Amino acid sequence: MPILSGSASLTRFNVPVQTSELPFDEHAFKEILPGSEIRESIGFIPFESGAEYRVGHDRFAFRVRIDKLAPDPTVLRERLQGLIATEIEMTGFDTVSSRKRKELRNLAEEELLREARPSSKIVEAVLDGNVLQIGSTANSVIGKITLLIRKLGVVAEFKTPWIDAGDEDLESDIMEIHDPGQSLHGSRFLKSILGDRELPLEPAEGYAKLQTERARVVLSGEIMRDVHEYVKDGCELLAAKLLAGEASFRLEALPFRISSLKLRKPAMGHWTERLDERLEQINEVWELLDRKYADSRKTSAPRGPVLRAVPDE
Repeated sequence: MPILSGSASLTRFNVPVQTSELPFDEHAFKEILPGSEIRESIGFIPFESGAEYRVGHDRFAFRVRIDKLAPDPTVLRERLQGLIATEIEMTGFDTVSSRKRKELRNLAEEELLREARPSSKIVEAVLDGNVLQIGSTANSVIGKITLLIRKLGVVAEFKTPWIDAGDEDLESDIMEIHDPGQSLHGSRFLKSILGDRELPLEPAEGYAKLQTERARVVLSGEIMRDVHEYVKDGCELLAAKLLAGEASFRLEALPFRISSLKLRKPAMGHWTERLDERLEQINEVWELLDRKYADSRKTSAPRGPVLRAVPDE
């Protein structure tokens, strides 16, 4: 899940003012040793072997490695069926109890884990002043990384333009939102920029996800007319592929996250120089989105009732 190269997927967070140093080495990644009872290991690694985590006055660049030890599901299923067949043959019963089946499954897992190798996932992140960018949009990955970052003394809170502006939440007649940081403001914003010249929908290889009263709809290809028709019918626009100059990306509206961001290839040079160039391009996209959201607040009233706190009696 890269930031330094390739297509980027990004989630932003607000963080408090940083101290001069952060103890990354105290929470460095440790490999899962053969025969260990540990099933998952997570920790920090630098962008390059031996590189410093601090890459600027108030910028830290780091990677998080997540190793997970788990048996292959297909092999586990086959091994379990073999153990069940052996158990039935030994006991003479036609089947095994649920309790025995659980015991046999645990036995199969233990056998396979002795020979299994951990799967690895590496996620890049940059802490730049008061803004943290994690190179992932997967909630399971984001949750693990933000918990790890807490060990550095850094509390990360979701960064979206409606949170930064203090906008009160909205509600919809066709869907509910419960996940932290997400809001219908994102859907209403995405609707408001339909037809925008600076942030147009991708015209030929487009993508959009919408919520109707009854179902979730995914569109691809030449989708402009269909998107406008769905929105006109009152659907919520959840995601869309947008163009921003030379860059193309998908905006996940409710959490305000970017995925599949394609940027121009950075010039050759030291990795910190390439990172600077990539971050400049990435931040230009974020700044455009934030500016467009601010403009939409000024020019259009929220559609849908506003949720307000009930005053104490």
